[in-house]
Amino acid sequence: MSTVLQNNLAHETSPYLIQHAGNPVHWQPWGEEALALARAQNKPILLSVGYAACHWCHVMAHESFENPDIAAVMNELFINIKVDREERPDIDQIYMTALHALGEQGGWPLTMFLTPGGEPFWGGTYYPPEPRYGRPGFIDVLRAIAKAYHTDFERVGRNRQALLDVLSRIPQRGDKAFGADGLAQAIAALAGITDPVNGGTKGAPKFPNASYLELLWRGGPGSEARRLMLLSLERICQGGIRDHVGGGFARYSVDEYWLAPHFEKMLYDNAQLLELLALAWQETRRELFRQAAVELVEWLQREMMAGDGRAFAASLDADSEGHEGRFYVWKPHELVETLGIDDAEFVAHEYDISDAGNWEGQSIPNRLGKSDLSPALEIGWQDLRPRLIEKRAGRVPPARDDKVLADWNGLAISAFTRAAAIFARPDWLDLARAAFHFVAESMADGDRLGHSWRQDRLLKPGLASDLAAMIKAALALHEAEADDAYLTRAVAWAEAIERDYADAEGGGYFLSASDASALITRPRTSLDDAVPNANGMMADNLVRLTALTGEERWLKRGDEVLTALSPAMAGNVFGHASLLNALDLKLHGVEIVVIGGGESAERLYRAALNQPFPTRIVLRADSLEALPSGHAVRQAGELGEAAAFVCSGQRCSLPVRDETALAETIRAMRG
Repeated sequence: MSTVLQNNLAHETSPYLIQHAGNPVHWQPWGEEALALARAQNKPILLSVGYAACHWCHVMAHESFENPDIAAVMNELFINIKVDREERPDIDQIYMTALHALGEQGGWPLTMFLTPGGEPFWGGTYYPPEPRYGRPGFIDVLRAIAKAYHTDFERVGRNRQALLDVLSRIPQRGDKAFGADGLAQAIAALAGITDPVNGGTKGAPKFPNASYLELLWRGGPGSEARRLMLLSLERICQGGIRDHVGGGFARYSVDEYWLAPHFEKMLYDNAQLLELLALAWQETRRELFRQAAVELVEWLQREMMAGDGRAFAASLDADSEGHEGRFYVWKPHELVETLGIDDAEFVAHEYDISDAGNWEGQSIPNRLGKSDLSPALEIGWQDLRPRLIEKRAGRVPPARDDKVLADWNGLAISAFTRAAAIFARPDWLDLARAAFHFVAESMADGDRLGHSWRQDRLLKPGLASDLAAMIKAALALHEAEADDAYLTRAVAWAEAIERDYADAEGGGYFLSASDASALITRPRTSLDDAVPNANGMMADNLVRLTALTGEERWLKRGDEVLTALSPAMAGNVFGHASLLNALDLKLHGVEIVVIGGGESAERLYRAALNQPFPTRIVLRADSLEALPSGHAVRQAGELGEAAAFVCSGQRCSLPVRDETALAETIRAMRG
């Protein structure tokens, strides 16, 4: 095999990999070819994992990967492999787990050192070119690791084996399901780690982790947990993590106040936050939450449409013109140039924009510490926003990662569907339908899905998260439209995930398919990341499938998943919030069955859909006979006119005929 290498990323589809195609580093994409090169040359592998919108990934690229001297050392000592974590979360999950096992906190860029067989033996995250921040210089690290690989066989072998043992460990399988008391304790524990002043988890940085915030919401009306969820969303909406001009939210805040974000915007955060904003507005009717939701959707439509304009792109970069946040910050003179002196003074006062600035000498618009704008001032601000958006459009925009990810789009589809009912926005439902059909058609892989689509190229096989998120989307659309085509699709995908991703030993689901290209281990974890874990999403899906199909197989599988993963849930409540959310739906959710046609049935149906979606399942049928066989409501007898029933567990209410009675019955059934 030739020892002459070059950078081989130019023909990849990932925008992140293409960003590095001009580096002097001889980057290779992940694959057997790169591993074979390492074996042939007896070189360790330097694996670098990041994503297109990652600020510190850009920093390390500019400092080290674009530096010819550092690149020369990398090329001499290693086979260098670059991976997009969004395109290959299976690879990222394996090696991030290994890094955690080394006692490192983790993050991106992920820098791992592997044997030619792909086995990890050392790693870290960002390394500066010279020693600083308490970190060794990258060249020193490279030389030390390469020397250890070739000379310190005992240490490298010991590390390698210890990490392989961690990666191959089968999780403890439970034999007793988490109960209502355990769920209540879990919610109380999360409330205890929540910042009582600023919301979110205590300290910094702060991430708008949606599964955790949803679990707080499930504490119920009037509870401390629900109050803390609403407080967290209030501060997120007031803070600089929200783009007050253009809409949408950045990935996280570096401080404890939600003021200064790393400025990348991710589809998954915004999709999940849209659902939470809908819940918060539904309870409080605060304009703060409604307007944040509306602006978020406007931003997605304006800047994030991909896939022939039907689906949604993955992310926007943190940087532009080589500087983090430059696109989003303001100086007072820019406001004056755009709005005139009087309106500029209003915006500067209300949104904390000053000559001194609140971040590195410039100002991130925010409303921290301020009460909500009055209706009249809110109207005035909304009149000014388009002019600021237009002004900002003249700047160099952040780069967009325009790949379409099936799982992230699934989260967006279900969010649009659910928020459409609460905010009475049928146009949002149109967006959900279009994105669903794009993923279902353009990203189909037999009865499964591919994971990533870009420029008519589909990366497959897809992941359990792709199927789980798109099943969630299909079920949301089925509930919202009573269209059996969505339910049929959800069932087909559920059968596929059981066939090709189920983990017989662990009880849940592997991330990768049974026929995926072999890695050193088949990744399995039930922990949530910034997105809910496939196991948590599927547990929720299985509860809904049980109600919507009446099939016992889904009830049995749902119970199996929740029981098998109960030790993991008990051991790490925060990391298993999505599973606990699914458990709450199983224990406390209600099924609302609407029977009949005509205007009265439509009113009952809309009232059912307007119930908080985390704890309701809506089944619409033209007649009792159209219900799944064995459904308790089939025994209701002659109805005569449209009616709704509320079911919880094995009991169902008497028929109700109007929206007020429906709401009262739901409250009574929940106790």
